[in-house]
Amino acid sequence: MSAVQNVQDALDAAGVEGRARTLPQSTRTAAEAADALGCPVGAIANSLVFMADDAPLLVLTSGAHRVDVEALAARLHRGRIRRAKPDEVRAATGQVIGGVSPVGHPAPLETVVDEALRQYSEVWAAAGTPNAVFPTTFDELVRITKGTPQRVDG
Repeated sequence: MSAVQNVQDALDAAGVEGRARTLPQSTRTAAEAADALGCPVGAIANSLVFMADDAPLLVLTSGAHRVDVEALAARLHRGRIRRAKPDEVRAATGQVIGGVSPVGHPAPLETVVDEALRQYSEVWAAAGTPNAVFPTTFDELVRITKGTPQRVDG
């Protein structure tokens, strides 16, 4: 089964109406995705995988933000948060960097959803490959990931 189909199956199971779509151009970065979709870069939900005290942590951050790992570690009461290595990302999500979706992983991941995404009526997230995306909302992202809304920048 393709990564995009796996994500769509997870979306369907969660009752999400938005459909995964594959675009002809890359959506690997927030800027590329925003350009391809004609939306603000802040409306792109980047799926970033970190290791928080050696456990995977998925952070869905607005494309307009950078994650402040020290501030986030303090807010989550963790000793250390670091960017996951590519093999750790693949092991945790079954997906490749640049295409990590908020859903469709081998097992549920602890997830943080950037509160800044709340300001957009429509948010776009990766759908399993570097050129596949799906539309959603902040509230839906929190629901389908069982995520914790949190400020992720400084």
